Amino acid sequence: MDMLYVASQIAVLLYVFRPTSSTCLIGCTCTDDSLGRSLLCMETSMGRIPEEIPRDFTKIRIENCHLTELPRGSFSKVGALEYLWLNFNEITVMNIKSLEGLTNLTELRLQGNKLTSVPWTVFQDTPKLKILDLKHNRLDVLPEHALRHLPALTYLDLSFNQLSVITKDVFISWPLYQIREKQWGKEGLVSNVVLALHDNPWMCDCRLKGFVEFIRTVTPPIILMNSYLMCSGPASLAGKFFHEIQLKTCMKPAVSAPETNITLPLGANATLRCLVKARPSPTIHWMYSQKIIRGFTETQINEETTVSHLVIPSLHLSDRGLYTCRANNFIGNSSVSIAVNISSYNSSFPLPLPGPILSPDENAFIDIRIAKQTVYGITLEWRTATENPAETWFTIHFGKYDSPKKEMIYIGPGINSYSVSNLLPVTKYEVCISLKNHPLREGQCIVFMTGSDISELEQRERLIHIIVIVCAMVLAVPAGMYACTTEVRVGCLERCVDLCKKHGTQGHNLRGTDRQGTFDSLQAASDEGLCRDSEEKLKTERKPDDRNKGGTAAQLY
Repeated sequence: MDMLYVASQIAVLLYVFRPTSSTCLIGCTCTDDSLGRSLLCMETSMGRIPEEIPRDFTKIRIENCHLTELPRGSFSKVGALEYLWLNFNEITVMNIKSLEGLTNLTELRLQGNKLTSVPWTVFQDTPKLKILDLKHNRLDVLPEHALRHLPALTYLDLSFNQLSVITKDVFISWPLYQIREKQWGKEGLVSNVVLALHDNPWMCDCRLKGFVEFIRTVTPPIILMNSYLMCSGPASLAGKFFHEIQLKTCMKPAVSAPETNITLPLGANATLRCLVKARPSPTIHWMYSQKIIRGFTETQINEETTVSHLVIPSLHLSDRGLYTCRANNFIGNSSVSIAVNISSYNSSFPLPLPGPILSPDENAFIDIRIAKQTVYGITLEWRTATENPAETWFTIHFGKYDSPKKEMIYIGPGINSYSVSNLLPVTKYEVCISLKNHPLREGQCIVFMTGSDISELEQRERLIHIIVIVCAMVLAVPAGMYACTTEVRVGCLERCVDLCKKHGTQGHNLRGTDRQGTFDSLQAASDEGLCRDSEEKLKTERKPDDRNKGGTAAQLY
């Protein structure tokens, strides 16, 4: 009898202190409650989603753990998961299949991360999702199809993001809105849908017209967490609430000019004007002989009217011709052309032959450098030493290195920078700057090559890498960039190779450091390969007086 009693007590103790159905992750705590088994990880530097998460969790909460992405199938093995909280991490990217296998998920919270976009088709895998919390991220776009895969959603928080323009069609195409709109009128049916859209930088122009009207008509069972949505722009409407404004319909640009035919004497200053009416504000370009001109000014007259001025100082014969002012917005485009003529002089004072304003012998010095990198582009800066820098025009020649025809862009006086965007990966480019109407001279070109395309994870946070740059020795390039003239003797190239070797040696010590946003972001492997290639070329192609255009650049690749 005593033995039976002892055995029963041991059984009770084993039941009370039985091991859990699965082990817990190191640095985390696991609990059981009425909602099932829960995993809680707080302020642990895991950096990524653990692969060994047990399958029996119904709630997972991982916060302040420095997660940077949600890869494919992040929780696919946890099929019973209903609640997933990933607040206050550093998540920048969600894979389109990151929620794969979570058919029972009802609540997803991603507050306080760094998401700039969401692949909204990701919610095809979560048909039961009711709560989606995305506040305090960096979302700047809400596409029309965003809510199509969220038929059960009753709580959506998009507050404190970077949304500026969305269309009412986002909500009109929401399956829940379409179904419930037909049923809400039935007696006894109550269904509250909570939306949080406040504290976004709403741009209250014609593009927001439909959304503003939708917000004004929202009534229960749709409930706005904060119904006082405020405009951040344009300046005339900044700080006003949606219910205080009346927005007009968008309008295609209409361009006109007070004068379409101008005749002035040689050497006079010409001012060309065009008037543009459009909603929203258009992008304006001036063109001359199929070339883009920069350096004009714009004055905003009112919400829909802009005046653009193009000043041509000291008219020369080469400035004669047709100038076109073109404006475009997402609705369409329009343009007007202005003819510029130069009046004839007395026959005893013949007109000078067309040619550069400065004499060909004048030693005009141009110092050009790459000042900034963007995701898919660069910004050029230059300075020049001329007799009249305030009246100096420039011509930019830009295109692929091996292309015989380069795009030509005119830059007006007082402008000393220009941005180039939409560069292709793994492509060699050449950009040159000369005085307007002057031929290119040595040292006025930069040859550079873009790096390999970047991954989705790095797309918003990392800059495109410039692998190698070949340019004038006088350029003030940042540390880590290699510079040689496009027409240079071997001695210069040897110095570049020496610099390249030194950088390759130092590159190993730089690994693991954050070089985002700097030029010093060359891949070590690429450096070493380029150094080896350059060194071998030096041994086999050493020609002391090779003066072919771009010769050095061609040897480096």
